[in-house]
Amino acid sequence: MKNHSKRSTLIGIDGLGGSGKSMYAYQLQRQLEGSLILHLDDFVHKKEVRYNENYEEWYCYYHLQWRYDYLIQKILLPLKSGLDVKETIEVYNRETNSYMLREIEIPVGTSVIVEGVFLQRPELRPYFETVIYLEVDKETRLKRISDRDIYIGNKEEIAIKYEQRYFPAEEKYIEQCKPLALADIVEIEVKEGLL
Repeated sequence: MKNHSKRSTLIGIDGLGGSGKSMYAYQLQRQLEGSLILHLDDFVHKKEVRYNENYEEWYCYYHLQWRYDYLIQKILLPLKSGLDVKETIEVYNRETNSYMLREIEIPVGTSVIVEGVFLQRPELRPYFETVIYLEVDKETRLKRISDRDIYIGNKEEIAIKYEQRYFPAEEKYIEQCKPLALADIVEIEVKEGLL
């Protein structure tokens, strides 16, 4: 890692499941020449950690899902400190429940877009210069999730999984972190016909 006077810009795209974070990040990347996207879902723990049967599902999702320390130490802290990042990092492979090694090179001065849920938790928020929060109603999100998350099962199984695991954790996040109030920018998606 090489130290420079100009820092990279870290932009967080936050929002609940199915709010369109990945799509928004790709659209933003097209506008920011030379920018890079990091997906928080590349930094999850293996199933045996994030599905710990000693805890309720929502607890596992909120507290045990992501390798925040790894992401911070390998990428966010060096970038925030004005350093280049040239690392071989572990990224999660859902198909094999294992980590693959990936070379990553982020020169100082790069705009780095991080997309994922819960980005305004206290352990992550200080690393971002700007956080954009995507506010989308639950009904719309559930429809998107039902079309997207077919690896979970059929639409009924997906709905059950979200009601037990994801939605309660999201409620905890909203209650504890107040992402709408903390975000620098809030993008609200309004249902057709409403304003």
